[in-house]
Amino acid sequence: MLTAAAGLDDRVDGLELGADDYHGKPFAFRELVARVRALGRRAPSAPQIVRRGDLTVDRARHRASRGIHTLSLTRKEFAILELLLAADGRVVSAEEMLEHAWDANLDPFSNIVSVAVARLRRKLGEPPLIETVVGKGYRL
Repeated sequence: MLTAAAGLDDRVDGLELGADDYHGKPFAFRELVARVRALGRRAPSAPQIVRRGDLTVDRARHRASRGIHTLSLTRKEFAILELLLAADGRVVSAEEMLEHAWDANLDPFSNIVSVAVARLRRKLGEPPLIETVVGKGYRL
């Protein structure tokens, strides 16, 4: 909850009504982004181990494997893979990947997403799992 009502009773009421977090105005944008990311990491309904075909991703242990091969993924590659798995076949834009895996100060016109996706594809091996949807993004 982001609100101008920032008194103690307001905060308690908001949290008791079901808010996951309560943040009063004025606020620092960086702190708001950090709070949103922290809430996103909670994701109690997201399973800790996700399987798609022969791909297994253990989110809690930060491990991934394909078939019998353990994948050595960077934090960014793992974040991209997690996002694609969570999308469940939906196209994920490069902008979404930037917001999920990089900080907000990155140049949105860089090719860093396409480079990271290419590295991830190589590590995932054959047959390819990540599809490029031209002009839209990527999907698993």
